[in-house]
Amino acid sequence: QVRLVESGGGLVQAGGSLTLSCAASGRTFSRAYMGWFRQAPGKEREFVAAVRWTGDLTYYADSVKGRFTISRDNANLVYLQMNSLKFDDTAVYTCAAKESYSVGSYSSSSSYNYWGQGTQVTVSS
Repeated sequence: QVRLVESGGGLVQAGGSLTLSCAASGRTFSRAYMGWFRQAPGKEREFVAAVRWTGDLTYYADSVKGRFTISRDNANLVYLQMNSLKFDDTAVYTCAAKESYSVGSYSSSSSYNYWGQGTQVTVSS
């Protein structure tokens, strides 16, 4: 059974930092994009960042570019370093895996095959 488990969420003041982790098990994602999405109350889920299986290509939403960094230690462990957090970054952050054969963009949630349960990030203003 494939599982993606996020950790590292919490409450932080605006301007602060948090690092989210996502650990996958049940399958080796050696040829998969790993991505982070977020969903704020009353809003649609949105793409945050993704990293290719090679680890050398990363992609970011414009809203987080320059503040967030996605990285992966190995095929099944990915991080999201979040700096200079803003109130608008408050959301449930969810990790996802997109197999290389899956059709669609790395920024499209519909192209991802596996999802975690999410971790809450709350930024106080």
